[in-house]
Amino acid sequence: MSKKLAALAFVGFIATTGIAFAQSDGSTNTTTAALAARNAAIAARTASTTAALAARKAAETAATASKIACVGAAVATRESALGAAMTTFSSATAAAYTARATALASAYSQATTTKAIRTATKSAWSAFSTARMNANGAWKTSRSAAWEAYRTTAVACKAPDGAGDGAHSGSENSAGY
Repeated sequence: MSKKLAALAFVGFIATTGIAFAQSDGSTNTTTAALAARNAAIAARTASTTAALAARKAAETAATASKIACVGAAVATRESALGAAMTTFSSATAAAYTARATALASAYSQATTTKAIRTATKSAWSAFSTARMNANGAWKTSRSAAWEAYRTTAVACKAPDGAGDGAHSGSENSAGY
């Protein structure tokens, strides 16, 4: 071991143990006070860094909560629009069935020949089919608009991955028509 390395090792030993030793000028050097000062400085820096990290974490948590709340509002708006669209679809479909029942009842009560009955029932079923297609078309348009508005808003929220439920849009009821 070189003399320089041995001297550094000895100084490190003295620094860590706090041993007092005599200097060549006759004064005493105590490393304990120097170590205490150094440790206090390290503790102060550590506390400052810990406080800064905690503050940054709290700010990030608050920002994330705000972004998630934004997505929640977008989901609520989407669900409200979907609910209104489904109510409209259900009402239109029920009205189509009621109109078909009324038209068929009229066809069988007023017609006197099979040709008249066939013409009236064909007209009733045609009107019913058109009304259902119109209701289904309106539902699909409304559903697509609600989901598109949700996606646009959710992207603008800049929420963390997994905060939205857009991956489930394919399971939305297509009303089967």
